[in-house]
Amino acid sequence: MTPAKGSSMPPIPKADQEAKALFESVVPDHPDVTVRPMFGNVSAFVNGNMFMGVFGPDVFLRLPEPDREAVTAEGGGPFEPMPGRPMRDYVLLPREWRDQPEMLRRWVARSLDHAEAIPPKQPKPPKKRN
Repeated sequence: MTPAKGSSMPPIPKADQEAKALFESVVPDHPDVTVRPMFGNVSAFVNGNMFMGVFGPDVFLRLPEPDREAVTAEGGGPFEPMPGRPMRDYVLLPREWRDQPEMLRRWVARSLDHAEAIPPKQPKPPKKRN
């Protein structure tokens, strides 16, 4: 998803090797978790619902409001793939947490638990061809 020429939308940041390696090291080994591209980066899904991913150098999680507030209080922030348009239910993790893999895994597990409680996303019907 590259912005159109003349668009005021900034280019989508790409994950660096460090962010990709961090993502791979903390994504849960769970039979219902799938990993696929999202926002030109990579994200993890459970039952069709995205629960974590990387966006440029940052890791984001889907969490209930009290957990998002706790992460924000520790230095996290809103996840805004488009500036000024935060994604509801998602938070960027503090970059300082990169050096704390066990803490990251605990927060990722909370995110997975939260996403598993959301009804499965229904597949979109195939587009009709003319």
